[in-house]
Formats: sequence, C-alpha cells, structure tokens
Amino acid sequence: MSDAKPRSKPAAAIKRRGAGKPRQKKSRRTPVDERPRDAVPPEKTPRDKKAAAVEAAAAEVIGEAAPPPDVVEPESQLTPEQAEQARKKYLLRRFWISGRGYWSRHGDKLSWPLTIGLLVLICVNVGFQYGINVWNRNIFDAIEKRDANTVYFLSAVFVPLVLGSMSLVVAQVYLRMTMQRRWRSWLTTSVIARWLANGRYYQLNLVKGDHQNPEARLSEDLRVATESPVDFVAGVINAFLSASTFIVVLWTIGGALSFTLAGSTFTVPGFLVITAVIYAAITSTSMFLIGRDFVALSEKKNQAEAEFRYVLTRVRENGESIALLGGEEEERSGIDKTFGGVLRQWARLTGQHMRTAVVSQGSSLFAPVVPVLLCAPKFLDGSMSLGQVMQAASAFAIVQGAFGWLVDNYPRLADWNASARRIASLMMSLDGLERAEQSNDLGRIRHGETKGDAMLSLDDLSVTLDDGTSVVKETEVVVEPGERVLVSGESGSGKSTLVRAIAGLWPWGSGSVDFHPDRRLFMLPQRPYIPSGTLRRVVAYPAAADNWTIEQIKAALDKVGLRHLAGQIEKDAPWDQTLSGGEKQRVAFARLLLHCPDIVVLDEATSALDEKSQDQMMQTVIRELPEVTIVSVAHRAELEAFHTRKITLERRKGGAKLVSDIDLVPRKRNLLQRALWGSGTRAENPRKLK
Repeated sequence: MSDAKPRSKPAAAIKRRGAGKPRQKKSRRTPVDERPRDAVPPEKTPRDKKAAAVEAAAAEVIGEAAPPPDVVEPESQLTPEQAEQARKKYLLRRFWISGRGYWSRHGDKLSWPLTIGLLVLICVNVGFQYGINVWNRNIFDAIEKRDANTVYFLSAVFVPLVLGSMSLVVAQVYLRMTMQRRWRSWLTTSVIARWLANGRYYQLNLVKGDHQNPEARLSEDLRVATESPVDFVAGVINAFLSASTFIVVLWTIGGALSFTLAGSTFTVPGFLVITAVIYAAITSTSMFLIGRDFVALSEKKNQAEAEFRYVLTRVRENGESIALLGGEEEERSGIDKTFGGVLRQWARLTGQHMRTAVVSQGSSLFAPVVPVLLCAPKFLDGSMSLGQVMQAASAFAIVQGAFGWLVDNYPRLADWNASARRIASLMMSLDGLERAEQSNDLGRIRHGETKGDAMLSLDDLSVTLDDGTSVVKETEVVVEPGERVLVSGESGSGKSTLVRAIAGLWPWGSGSVDFHPDRRLFMLPQRPYIPSGTLRRVVAYPAAADNWTIEQIKAALDKVGLRHLAGQIEKDAPWDQTLSGGEKQRVAFARLLLHCPDIVVLDEATSALDEKSQDQMMQTVIRELPEVTIVSVAHRAELEAFHTRKITLERRKGGAKLVSDIDLVPRKRNLLQRALWGSGTRAENPRKLK
C-alpha cells in the first residue's frame, strides 16, 4: 500500500451543487445473515429468545440514512479566517439538516405527539404558576388582616396546587426525556448507517478532514447535540409564556410610580415591568460579553477529551505489544501530554465559569430584593397591600428568571454548540464520501458481474488516492474457477491497496472489479478481527454463532491446529488479548473452513505463522476446499508451492503496474529448493504483458 497521504476535498461552502440520490452498491462479501453450507437447521434456542427480547427492546431504535445535502464551498473572495467562520456557521446548519428529519414524514411516528404533549404541559404548568402567584397574594393579605378562616382555607387549597404542579413537572420530564431519547436513537441510527455503509468507516481513515475520533462524536457529542436542543426549546417556550403572563401581573399590580425631582413630578407607568426589562438586559449583556469565548473553549475542551479517550483506548488495545517492548514510560509520557492538554482546556473553561458565576449569582441574589424595595414606598403610603407586595416580588422573580434564561444556560448552550459542530463535521466528511460515490468528477472503481465462468476479473483497473494520485494502474486479470493466484511485489507496490479495491473498500480509481454472480467472497486480512464474546462467536464471525454446532466448531479448530481451545468454546473471555498473533490467524482459517466461500482473498494471512504451520494451513485449505478460488497477497516465496499462478506488481513512477503473469507448476519442495527458491521450473508459456 502506498505511503502517500491522501488529501481531502473542501468541506464547507456557500455556492451550491446538486447531489443525486445515493447509489446502492452491491456487496460481494459474505452476508452475516446468510446461512453457510452444512449449517445446522434453525432451532429456537435460549439465545434466539434472548435475541428476540433484544429486538423488542430495540424497537425504538429508528433512523433512516438520508442523501447528503448540497455541497457548500467557501467563496473565492473570502480570507481564510472568513472562510473558517463561514464553515463554522454552516456546521450548525448541517446538523439541523439531518436532525430535523426526526419530525419529517420519514421520522419517528411519536415525534409530533411528544412535541405537542410537551407544549401543552408547559402551558398548563404556567397556569398553575399563576394560580400559586395569586394564592401568594391572598395568603399574605389574609395574614395582614389576621383573617384566620381565610388562612386555613388557603392552606388547604395550597396542597392540590402543589400536587398539580408537581404532577405536571414530572409529566414534562417524562415527555422531554422520552423525546430526547428517541431523537438521539433516530439520529444516531441514521448517522451510523451512513458511517458503516460501503466501508466509509474505513475510508475516513484515508482522507483528511475534521472527523477524528468518530466514536466519541457518535456517542458523547451526539448525546449532547440531541439532549440540549429539547431542553433549550422547552426552556425558551416556558420563559416566554412565563414572562408574558407575569409582565401583565406586574403591570396590573405595580401600576405607575410617581416621584418628585427638582420640583417636578414624574410618573413612570408600569415601573416594575420597565425595571425587570432593564435588569434582565444588564445581566444578559454582561453574560454575553463575559462568556463570548465559551463556544470556542467548549469545542477545544471536547476535542481534547476525545483525544485523551482515544490515547487510552489505543494503550488498552495494544497492551501486549507495549508490554513486550517495555514502552510503559513512553506511553505514560504520551498520556501525560494529552491529559495535560485536557487540564489546560479545563483551566481556561474554569475561568469562563468563574466570570459567568459572578453574573449568575449576583443576579439571583438581587432579583428577590429589587421588587420589594421598589414597592416599599407604595406599601408605606397604604396604596399597596402586603399581599400585593409579595405577589409583585414573586412575579418579578419569575419574569427575571424568564428574561435571565440565557444567563443560566449560556454555558450549556456553548457546550451544545461545540458538540453539534463536531457531529456535523463528521456528517460533512460522510457527505463528501457519499457525493464522491455518485460523482463522475472523481474516478470510481465499478463493481459488476463477470461473463462466462470467470470467478473474478479486473478490467483495466487503476487504483488512485482520493486526489487522483495513481497507486496501481491498468491492471488486467481474469481468474478462473479453482485457480489459486499469488500476487507478489516489493513493499509499497500497491498489493494491499489492490486487495482493498477488490473487496470494495477502496473506491477511488477507474476500471471495474467483476465477480461471478451468486458467488460468495471471503476476506482474510493480515490482522484478523477478534470480536468480544465467546470463542464460539469469535470463530463463527461474521455469521451468528448458532449457525454451527459445537462439534462443527471443534472440528474446524482441530483442523487449523487449535485443538487445545476446544474445551473453551463457550467461554466468554477477552480473546483479542488472550490469543497470540499466530492463533488469531489460525482462527481466521477456521472461519474460512466453516463458511465455505467460493472465492477467498488472503492478505498476508499467514504472516504470523512459521513456515511449517503456514504449509499445514495452506494444505488444509486446499484439502478441505478443493474447488475454492484463492487470491493471495504475500511476500514469502514459499507460498508459490500452493498456487497455480503468480502475478507480479512493480512499483513505477506514476503508479505500480502488473509486469508478469505466469503459471506455476505445482511441485514438492525439498531442502535444496528451499535454499535456492525461485529457480524452480515454471510454465513455458507465461502470459505476455505490456
């Protein structure tokens, strides 16, 4: 595989280009739900019942992958700073382009009932707040008049008011959190569907862009991005209705305030309302000025946290290699450096929180006192009762709380802004890959079906990076049923890249990769994937573990030299950490024997085995699957003995090229041949290549 670093396409924009509907690409990989040959007939097992229960519990997991929106690119006259600002603005818009689909025709069927129900509860709860406010006035008026009967009556009325308000709040919490959960489920499922489609999760590693640590974006950032908007909208609506209702109360109770200044009498109508507006304007403006860097700091903090989690995950996943090399000190240094970045971002964010806390705490302390001081003159001259003063104080606090909603929620708003931009950045990278699949501007490798009996054909296949740089060019190969083809070449000649193109993971290039219709392809990479769970699941992957009996799993393990693991088939253990590199490759061959594919691609699949074990493994495959078609990528010349044909790639300027395609004569090796490998007899009629 070439070491050249691919370059990314521009992600952000103002000018529009249309995007067609996503093209469905036919996959030739072994379907997970396809029952392999010789599989056990399906039976109802406890695992089936458990799976059914999981499916029932996951009924709310809804989501539909939508086509990418029109591409947006920076205008040419913008400076880099202006282009970056335009990109950041577009990121929020990009998030809503996908997020609002939850309320669309293809969204969740409960989205609108939940939304309408939440709005109704908010309105009713504001009504209960008004009722408690009126009760507050009446109870203090009764106390001022020493009216015991009224006090007792209002005390009895207070209990149902409180219970009603509490019930409404609990119902609001249920509807709000249900909406958040289902919205997150819908959007997460949609984004993950696009992330996993056509190998994009792998292709993201090949292109540049702001999509680092996608696992953190899909979990934590997407959670914040879907939870906070519901809280914000509910809070804004509640604040608006509360402010509207209790401004009327303040205007009605407070009336006008008259005072004399320099011999002139001035009258201020609705003085309590004007004071509340001015007070809220001062606190909100102060919060905006003090917290204007919250968004940028939250973004940096979230990115630093994601990088820290990624470093720790890397240490856990590569623990054996690190331990064998004694790299603990170096890893500790890297972890400390990354964690230091987290602490620095937290320190900066702490300063912002301290400054906003001054405004928030000061506002909460002054808010109850200001209306009492303003109403004191009227109470003292007898034009306002004690109940009216207390009602005005309560209403003022509610209005101030509504107006000061931004003051209390600005930090969360900034955190949401950062999370929404991070998930939108991942969406935009997926948009670019999806548009590239549909566009004719950048060459795409076509995948189709062969004609005749050929199992695999590469027709004028060229493989490039996403910027057009050629890696492999003009490859013509036809593989017949039962052939065993060895692909060789020096390191960096593009062998692994060619394998990825055959598997459909590498999309860029030209020409076509065609397979025989209705034939199954199975890949054996150099580093086999070991999923979590039981050894039975590990060996059966990517099919379900119950597709084979324990006896069949044991037989497969025995054939590949893993008989010592036969007693641990149902054991749930960290097999990725337990198995050695050679054992993992043997497990991959056991999978191959169970799935019985028609064509298998081996990408350095025996590199962790010694020569004797490699010979045994290849002999086992040929013996157990005599009709399988094999395409191998390997450096070891010894593997020629197990192949009927060899093609060689040579690295050249402008891209590697196929320089030879010869038939190999099967032979039995001896010690002399091992020592002088490469001088053995070959077919007299090698295929002539340009």
